[in-house]
Amino acid sequence: MPDYVSNPTDGATKTRRGVATRPREDLEPPPLYKVLLHNDHYTTMQFVVDVLEGVFSKPHDAAVRIMLEVHHGGIGVAGVYPAEVAETKILTVHAMAQEHGYPLKCSMEPE
Repeated sequence: MPDYVSNPTDGATKTRRGVATRPREDLEPPPLYKVLLHNDHYTTMQFVVDVLEGVFSKPHDAAVRIMLEVHHGGIGVAGVYPAEVAETKILTVHAMAQEHGYPLKCSMEPE
């Protein structure tokens, strides 16, 4: 017997070994956070572009645009993610920056 079988009376209900379950409709999506890159006078523009492409999966043109926002405005949004994803990306950026000898910093704030 398969783990899940459709209930013939209701396509939205599934039965698992005699226990009926329904999808939860009352769940809200997790809150989102902006990951911010902060400008400094030491991290190269190319390294920031590499971070945006590698860590944040930005296409080259978008990475250059965000890097220029950071460079000229002091701060830029690298992406918007649930809290745990944002925290992981920040830790990854900080580790990469430290490994390459740059003081690049990231932070996060609610969207």
